[in-house]
Amino acid sequence: MVSVPVWPPKVVVWFWHVVVPVAAKACQLKTFMNMSGPALSSLRVRRDYLAAAKAAKQVRRGLVLQARCRAPDEAALTPIRFGLTASKKTGNAVTRNRIRRRLRALAKALLPQYGQTGYDYVMIGRVHTPHRSWSALEKDLSSALRAIHKEQSEEE
Repeated sequence: MVSVPVWPPKVVVWFWHVVVPVAAKACQLKTFMNMSGPALSSLRVRRDYLAAAKAAKQVRRGLVLQARCRAPDEAALTPIRFGLTASKKTGNAVTRNRIRRRLRALAKALLPQYGQTGYDYVMIGRVHTPHRSWSALEKDLSSALRAIHKEQSEEE
């Protein structure tokens, strides 16, 4: 009889043609290390996009940012949620996908730093988004976030 070590538990990762066993502890450590700041999740329901559209808005050359403070009783899995939109006016499908990819990377980079917990953010891509430099997009989002939170604090 052959004994197999039970610890660490193995997780099987499926690739196209190869099955690779990976230690589960290493995977958990990797996801924990990637979290720098509040956790993010994406908006999935049309109702959330419409609610954000009625809230505060900031327009920049690279993007439009809408932000809504969630009610305390409103359930959410993560402290910060974000949504992405790129209309057909911005270009063909390839261009819209590029806009969404850039905005998603921008959100994951800056929302944990500049975003506030309990908020839903919707970033709308514009015609200039795919051609704008990365540093200019970062500046656009950070200034829009600061302006929105400044407005919200003045209202209260």
